[in-house]
Amino acid sequence: MSAAGGSALIFMGTGCSSAIPYPRCLISPSHPPCHVCFQSLSLPPNRNPNYRCNASLLIDYCQTDGNHTYVLIDAGKTFRETVLRWFVYHQIPRIDSIVLTHEHADAVLGLDDVRSVQPISPTNDIDPTPVYLTHHSMTSMETKFPYLVKKKLTQGQEIRRVAQFSWNIIAEDCNQPFFASGLKLTPLPVMHGEDYICLGFLFGDKSKVAYLSDVSRIPATTEYVISKSGARQMDLLILDALYKTGSNKFHFCLPQTLETVKRLCPKQALLIGMNHEFDHHKDNELLMEWSRSK
Repeated sequence: MSAAGGSALIFMGTGCSSAIPYPRCLISPSHPPCHVCFQSLSLPPNRNPNYRCNASLLIDYCQTDGNHTYVLIDAGKTFRETVLRWFVYHQIPRIDSIVLTHEHADAVLGLDDVRSVQPISPTNDIDPTPVYLTHHSMTSMETKFPYLVKKKLTQGQEIRRVAQFSWNIIAEDCNQPFFASGLKLTPLPVMHGEDYICLGFLFGDKSKVAYLSDVSRIPATTEYVISKSGARQMDLLILDALYKTGSNKFHFCLPQTLETVKRLCPKQALLIGMNHEFDHHKDNELLMEWSRSK
């Protein structure tokens, strides 16, 4: 979604944690073979929406002075691949801030590779990239990436070049917005399984966008903020949809996703987090029919 010379959204990935294609569908194919996974290799990925990396969104934010800042939501297992594909294609020069929805592998395991888009300094003497995350995610980062969090060297320890970050704790609260590189974001706490809180984000000046990548239930306080019958109708709702049928403990599946779209009533909705049951072209036609009939 973009305006000429204005802000834009670049979908770095729209797939599930395993990404699409599934290797197993290719190395040990079923009979008949998986159509989506085989089709996803038939065209270059930038022309093939069935080739889907981990869910991630780059916000190209055009500020009032005309300057652009680049805010990335999540940097998962496929981060490096998506940089090579989409940063080059869209001529994205840098990442100004990173915002994390949660600390699962498909949202954070690419953080180490952020050094490949940062300025080179053998002594790590560069401006760190701000990262915004919850206290729970910060605790996980200290375990997963101690060398990205720890700043002081122990005696005798040599300097090794690693990604440089400044870590910023944000609240799991719709009433506590924050700014990342000039962009105002409002945390949208949702359940990702009944024992786990994940964040979505509300952002946008003229157009309001809600991004919910990993959700099994939307609490009433969050739903009010992004609902037409509540605080405001969303211009764009970006929403989780793992499987085409049934249900899942940790993610919306298509039936729950469509129920939520009907209830929140955004002007437009886009689905992300899909597994290989979804064929982009065929299912878009079905969803257009559904939209016309609702």
